[in-house]
Parts: sequence; C-alpha cells; structure tokens
Amino acid sequence: MCQAIAQLSLRRGRSGHDILGHGGETVRNSKSESAGDIYGFSAPLLDGRLIDLSACRGHVVLIVNTASRCGFTPQYAGLEQLYRTYKERGLVVLGFPCNQFGKQEPGSEDAISVFCKQNYGVSFSVFSKIEVNGPGAHPLYQFLKQSRRGFFGIGRISWNFTKFLVDRKGRVVARFATVRKPETLVTAIERLLGEPA
Repeated sequence: MCQAIAQLSLRRGRSGHDILGHGGETVRNSKSESAGDIYGFSAPLLDGRLIDLSACRGHVVLIVNTASRCGFTPQYAGLEQLYRTYKERGLVVLGFPCNQFGKQEPGSEDAISVFCKQNYGVSFSVFSKIEVNGPGAHPLYQFLKQSRRGFFGIGRISWNFTKFLVDRKGRVVARFATVRKPETLVTAIERLLGEPA
C-alpha cells in the first residue's frame, strides 16, 4: 500500500489478499455518521474480519460489485492493474461480490478468494458477498446509489462490475457502468490522485 497510509496496517489474510486492518480491533458495522462520505460504513472481508472504511480516509477509492461467472469477470485483471499501478500514490480498490445478477457469484467466501487469486492474482481487498439492490442492500451501497445515480436517474445497480469512484475526502464523485473497462478510468483516477486530501 501507499506509504502515506500511516494509520493503516497492511496484512495478508488467509486468502492471500492485501487487506486493510486496524491492528486487531473489531470494527462494528454501522451506517455513515456523515451523510457526505463513505467513512462511517464497514463490511467484512472474505475471511470474516470487519473493516471500517474510515481506514481509506485520505485515499482515492474505487468500489466495484463483482462476480466470478460473469461475462465481465475479466475486468478483475484491469482492476488489479489499476491497483498495482496507483496504490503507491493512494488508490484503494474494494471489491464486493454479489450474487443478485444471474446468480453469477454462487460460491462461498473461500471459493471466491481462491478464484480471484488463482485466476487474476487479485491483491486488492475483496469483501464477503453482499446485496446491492432491494431491501437487503448493504448500507454502503444504499449510500453509493443515492450519491450517484445511473442512467436516466435510476439508482439501482443494473449489473456486475458497476464502479464508483470516491475522492480523498470520501465523497462519491463518479459512477461508471458495467461496460466501462477499468483501464478507461485512468484519467479520472489520476485527476483525483492529484488533489489534496
């Protein structure tokens, strides 16, 4: 991770993924205390540890709902390339597997972890499966959808690999449709990385 992340502890989970940690603290899942940023949310990683998104404070964050059996699954490679290219400058990529679209993420957390590592060498943080639409949608995704609506003002996530870009202050500044490949986000990411925290 970026050396500027002094408050973050970077450790390897049993999955082999780079993960954000808090020196062993247990972080409780909560809704955002600040309506304008992502920092009040938390979610469990594939290995079950809860991660508070306040650990991403001061970084540019790319949040993506993912799936292992989707036609867009090869985007994992592009996400990993973005992460490896820009992590030292402060980019964090967060993957949230979801089985709501064509049941294309049916596996267990362990199966997802193995798949990501073996097929795409994923080293960015991947979380446990969540729902992104409907009454069971994770609070983070409720916030993301309210912050940046999709085409025609539709809030709901339409498919796997919808991408949200968050600035260094935790504000959602852009939403990109499934068909936008990760490599096409370089200009937007570089612009945000150039802004002060």
